[in-house]
Amino acid sequence: MRLVRALSAGVAIVAAVVLFGLAGLIAFGTAKAPAPMQSITEPFSRIDYSDLPPLKWYTARDGRALAFREYQPIGSATGEASQVAVLIHGSSGSSLDMHPLAETLAEAGVRVYVPDMRGHGANQPHGDIGYVGQLDDDLVDFVRQIRPMHPKALWTVVGFSSGGGFVLRFDGGTDGGIFDRYLLLSPYMTSQALVARAAGSGKSAGYAGQRAGVWSVPYVGRIIGISILDGFHVHWCDGLTVLAFATPPGVKELTPKYSMRMMENFGSGRPWTNDYLQYIRNIHRPTAVMIGGSDELMDADQVAAAFRSQKASVPVMIVPGLGHIDMITNPASLRIVREWFVQLSVKWRSLAGNNLVRTPR
Repeated sequence: MRLVRALSAGVAIVAAVVLFGLAGLIAFGTAKAPAPMQSITEPFSRIDYSDLPPLKWYTARDGRALAFREYQPIGSATGEASQVAVLIHGSSGSSLDMHPLAETLAEAGVRVYVPDMRGHGANQPHGDIGYVGQLDDDLVDFVRQIRPMHPKALWTVVGFSSGGGFVLRFDGGTDGGIFDRYLLLSPYMTSQALVARAAGSGKSAGYAGQRAGVWSVPYVGRIIGISILDGFHVHWCDGLTVLAFATPPGVKELTPKYSMRMMENFGSGRPWTNDYLQYIRNIHRPTAVMIGGSDELMDADQVAAAFRSQKASVPVMIVPGLGHIDMITNPASLRIVREWFVQLSVKWRSLAGNNLVRTPR
């Protein structure tokens, strides 16, 4: 009996140590937010928002009203269009960020919808959702409510940055068939090996650590603690902050922090995994990728290699000299995206002849 009591006491002590350690990771495993990253946030200050469409609202399956903007196709007497585009903004952002691209596509006769993703923009509270997968459900709900208005149109979803990672995961998931084709602009991949620039390049490395030029910093200790709980199907802490962005203070349109469930849902998977490779393999609709050759967050050649290794049929265009935000603000990239829509097909190599782009082999 003494032995049994001793063993029981030992087990209790070990369990207490583990629980206290886990609680410590979750409570104190945070990090300081990175300094504002000018190359990511400053280009948006130059955008003219004078003709920004007003917010509209749709109802998600949980009864929440979620915001979006609609851009009428220019040059259509009836207001109808043969193409519909749904644009998904990047991390911390909102529908405001996609205004230049939305205007460009509307000028090409495309009807454009730009939702504020749940937890972003006009959708409060910022930085959190109810469960992993809710953003997917919201997108499905949005399309099901809007599609009857354009039953004969070709539907394309365009995802930028983390929105591009999210769109990639959606493309390779169970609901991917609701769109006719996909365009990923600077899709943010969550593998540290993929996003990290070569040592000494002076470029940032996404999740690779806190130093000059880092866009986001994870709360590593808290993520580990919450992940352990999730492994036991305990999700009490999934709404806690685990990711901080390099956003300027006091900008109400931006979302400065993400919860665990938001981080897992708005992107191509958990940042320490290679989940995105599986989603690339699972792509079952025509998909194309476009990224700047001088992207501050990712190595464009590694992005191209990842797609080539898993799904060679997905074309990747690298635009030399352009950075991350340039893909949705620079006139050169906007012209290329517009041409992709006008052609109704992916013909990157014909576009490459204008010396604006290079197609990796």
